[in-house]
Amino acid sequence: MANKDTLVPGGYKLSRDEASKGGKNSVESRRKKKQLREILEILMERNAGKDREGNDITTAEAMAIKAVKEAMNGDWKAWELVRDTSGQKPIEKVMIADVDQSIIDEVERMVLNDDN
Repeated sequence: MANKDTLVPGGYKLSRDEASKGGKNSVESRRKKKQLREILEILMERNAGKDREGNDITTAEAMAIKAVKEAMNGDWKAWELVRDTSGQKPIEKVMIADVDQSIIDEVERMVLNDDN
């Protein structure tokens, strides 16, 4: 175990070779991710067959249809996917505020003593 008294923040600096290797690995990783995104875009635009009316549909459209069907059958993850992808995802916000304890106590009383 390291002695905390001897640890210096930022005490270890990468050598030039280590930094170079890290940079090259990062470039290669980003290149592979970009290539995968491009392949998926091509695959999603391919023809996946015909719909019930005989119209051509893409793989992306077929996937959307399948997700809606699964959501209608009770698959919660599919429901979230359809909701979020359609732009109806609820906004998630966190607010940090300096609030007097008396206000917090009053709100708790209001919530816990609900007379409905």
